[in-house]
Amino acid sequence: MPGKWERAWRERMPRRPLELVTVEVADQEQALRDARVDMCLVRGEVDREVFHLIPLYREVPVVVVPVEHPVTAYDEIDVAELADEYDVLREHPELTVPQAVETVAAGTGIVVVPMSLARLHHRKDVAHRPVTGVEESPVGLAWLRPAPGEPDHPDIEAFIGIVRGRTARSSRG
Repeated sequence: MPGKWERAWRERMPRRPLELVTVEVADQEQALRDARVDMCLVRGEVDREVFHLIPLYREVPVVVVPVEHPVTAYDEIDVAELADEYDVLREHPELTVPQAVETVAAGTGIVVVPMSLARLHHRKDVAHRPVTGVEESPVGLAWLRPAPGEPDHPDIEAFIGIVRGRTARSSRG
């Protein structure tokens, strides 16, 4: 989706560059507060007193395992079946997802993450399968609320229109 939105932005706003950057989940709210990003695709909930949020979709959780792991024989697996496995992120929450996937690839445990993160950090030596019994991950578009009485920046309004599927000919812009 971000690529589609970026292409639409480029077509409609050729003189206004749009830079897409990766933000770790643990840093998403702070990146917005520090103005390192104007808007952010966020996982989970954000403080609605501070941020606007457009819910976009919910992501299926998957388990990432080494390619030879028995889980790869299944189309999906229940989380209860993974109870005896060493969950890298649960045991080491300070790790980033790429670090956790690297640890899994080395044969040290498993990791449960949203499917898009498993795809983003896919390697030849790991596989992933959907996990049942785990709540899906909400994904939304967040940005700081402006000061009371102030409107959102016009560029933010334009991007919201793109995300919501408004065409360039829409009366809302």
